[in-house]
Formats: sequence, structure tokens, C-alpha cells
Amino acid sequence: MTISQAAGNVCTVSALNTKKHQTTNSVDSEVIYLPNTDCAIKPQACLSAFTSYRVGGAADLYVAPRNLEALQASLKYAKERDLKVTTLGAGSNLLVSDRGISGLVIATRHLRFSNFDPQTGQLTVAAGESIPSLAWAAAELGWQGLEWAVGIPGTAGGAVVMNAGAHNSCIADMLVSAEVLSPDGTLETLTPEQLGYSYRTSLLQGGESPSPGGDAARTERRRQRIVTQATLQLAPGADPAKVVAITKEHKKHRLSTQPYNFPSCGSVFRNPKPYSAGWLIEQTGLKGYQIGGAQVALLHANFIVNRGGAKASDIFCLIRHIQHQVQERWSINLEPEVKMLGEFQGACG
Repeated sequence: MTISQAAGNVCTVSALNTKKHQTTNSVDSEVIYLPNTDCAIKPQACLSAFTSYRVGGAADLYVAPRNLEALQASLKYAKERDLKVTTLGAGSNLLVSDRGISGLVIATRHLRFSNFDPQTGQLTVAAGESIPSLAWAAAELGWQGLEWAVGIPGTAGGAVVMNAGAHNSCIADMLVSAEVLSPDGTLETLTPEQLGYSYRTSLLQGGESPSPGGDAARTERRRQRIVTQATLQLAPGADPAKVVAITKEHKKHRLSTQPYNFPSCGSVFRNPKPYSAGWLIEQTGLKGYQIGGAQVALLHANFIVNRGGAKASDIFCLIRHIQHQVQERWSINLEPEVKMLGEFQGACG
């Protein structure tokens, strides 16, 4: 059985001015339609609507392609104008500066299709597919392997880049390959070994894992690439009712132990083994500590929530405060898991 959802042929951005306008090298105030596509680039798009924290300034330019051709056209546009490119998935696990992001922001959330191949037990998905939705779909088919991912608030592309994980499982454990798009528009298929996976990071994220063979230039190129799709190895043939039940238990556990009543980015810090970041923060007495509208969550101290009206600078300064206090108390440097985009210099005065 093959289950698939075809990607659409039109690239859309919400609330667009549909006036067509060609630009040269400057950021224009009107919507830009890319040549030979229906793909529109929107200037000065507020990014708070596209992040799970609900904070962040504007992107100089924003585009949300719905197929590979539109994505390639977007990259070509940026390359011809020497624009910095920033990739945005579901907007979770990141913090966008109040000052916004320069260059072109490419959102991959609308790149969607999924294919369950019963002959191989492999699931191939586009970058914009929701990880929780995939976990439920696999469970309902009786495919084991993604039960742990039901509470991961992100996309398949983001999960590949960040090596998302929970309950002692992670994407690296089941990834067969990832298709990535380079800045020059060419596609390449990479294995987990080539992605240099380690705890909650990969070469695509800009981690410190060495490139196989020690090729620094090749490693840097991979950091600039965009995940377009991924193939995961699962285990079909189980009783769907049992897989669904296990998936529900994982979801129930997440809801009971992590705050979902306020906007957040998920876990803020990587766990500095053998400790958990949440335990260190709680033992430092920081549960409930607040800067502006940002608060260390009462339910789980490794979450910072937007209690209402928070600015990105509030969250950033709270992250720095937590790091300082834990360093003072435990001589441990908490490394952020959340990715920070944009300029934060001077945010804390």
C-alpha cells in the first residue's frame, strides 16, 4: 500500500498584495513574483506569526514555496542578488530577534508529501510534513518506530537538521537518507554518516561534528543546504491498535510533564549528561523566574514560556540569566538547544 499526498503547484504567502513587480538588487516594498513561477516573495513579513514563541521581527523578504521548482527559483533569486538565506520550518525550536532577519527567509512548511512503502518499510516525506502527524499516520497503519515523536512540535526537515529526539530515540537512529538542496540549486542525497549526527545537532545545523574525511569546505557547504525530503526506516506489520495505544501514552506523558498552555519553543537547553537541564535549573531555584513576559515554566524548568506580551529580548535575556546562574551554582555551561536567528547584541542592556 502506498499513501501519498502530492505537493501543490502554487507558492503562496498569506495576506499578499498580488501586484506583480520585478526588482533588481534592492529589497522592494511590493510583492515579487519569481520568473516562470506563481511563487511570490513578500517583503517585510512579520515572523512572529510563523514561530511557536509568537515573537520576532520582520523578514526583509519571505517566501513559502510549495514544490521543489519554486524552492529552487527562490534560491536562484537570492543567489543572483547576494542575499543571505535563512530556512524556517514550523518555527519551533528557534528564537527570532525583535530586529528581524535580513535577506530572504524561506519557509519549507508547505513542502508536503508522504509515502509509506510496505515493501521496504520505509517512509519518505517532504520537509514540511508535521512530525506528530506522521507519528499518528504510522501508528494507524501498524508501523512501529515513530511513537516517540508524537510530541515533537516540528517538521520532518527540522527534525533531520536538529536530530530531534525523545524517550531515548532520535531521527539519526532511523534515517536512511536525506535529500538536500544546495545554494546553487543542485540536489544531493546524504546518509546519516555524512550528516555528522550527534546529540541534537548535525552538520546541517552548523554543529561542530567533523566532516567525514576532514573536508572543511565541504562541511561548510552542507551547513548551508536545505532539507527537501527524508527517508526513514520503520517497522510495518504490528497491530495498529497496539501502536496507537503506545503513541497515545507518549502523547499523554508529554502533556502531563511539559507546558502546552503558553507559547514556547520546546526544550531550551541540551541536557549536560549525566544531568538534565531541567533538574539543574529547578535546583538553582529558577522555576517561575520571569523577565518581561518570558517565564521559566512551572511545570518543566527546561521550558521558557511566553506568558503574554513577551519580546524576543525577554526570552533571550532569560536564557542568558539561566546560563549565568547555573554556571555560578554548578560550574556547568548550559548549551542552548534553541536556535537563535537575527541580531541580539545589546538585547539585555
